[in-house]
Amino acid sequence: MPFIQTSLFSETLGMPTEINVVIPHLPDGDIRNKAKLPVLYLLHGLGGDHKEWTRQSSIERYAESKGVALVMPRADRSYYTDMKQGGAYFTYLSEELPELVSYLFPLSRRREDTFVAGISMGGYGAFKLALRCPERYAAAASLSGALDIVGRVNGPNGFQPGEAERIFGDPGRLQGSGDDLLALLPKAAKSGFLPRLYQCCGTEDFLYEGNRIFLRHAEQAGLKVAYEESPGEHEWGYWDRQARRMMEWLPCR
Repeated sequence: MPFIQTSLFSETLGMPTEINVVIPHLPDGDIRNKAKLPVLYLLHGLGGDHKEWTRQSSIERYAESKGVALVMPRADRSYYTDMKQGGAYFTYLSEELPELVSYLFPLSRRREDTFVAGISMGGYGAFKLALRCPERYAAAASLSGALDIVGRVNGPNGFQPGEAERIFGDPGRLQGSGDDLLALLPKAAKSGFLPRLYQCCGTEDFLYEGNRIFLRHAEQAGLKVAYEESPGEHEWGYWDRQARRMMEWLPCR
């Protein structure tokens, strides 16, 4: 599988940024016919970067078996948000990046070929993309995601001093906003047009209760979520196991 590490200039962010891309093997006939590949955007966690999925897991091997390309962007500690003080990472991920990578690589732009997944902060980002841009993704997966963002900002959270305010602004205005996944759920349910959702979390994970809260809100909104929990902590041994299960679940053509 070709593995590409590249730097590109983002007009949205106003600066260069990095992505890693993995392209599965294409038969000669598909190359001649300029076949377009299904694509999975993989989002990193807080304190991680665009390299962690390939350094810490066997995701390349899992993707090869499904014939899916991987795009792994760098988003720093943005929570995949148009930050109040910082970059417009949500706009970059949802609008600019798909345009750039489909121009550079043989990737499909069809909704049925487009997926997003992430760990921890990236799980939050993946579900935010799915709930706010359902017309663009066929499926989204959260592995140990920080899904109850209001509870996380207002409790023990791992943010640096003043960081939550730089990302989200006034914490008092976060609940009910476009960055609050729990508030987005009933709106998504009413739309009747939602990607398939896969959610998992280890029962020893510090984000476990937040995952249960998200699941309850999803069920109350009438949304179906493929949910799994099992013994596990907030670490790559658990995520690698679940990444394989997530790839098996992914509705690829």
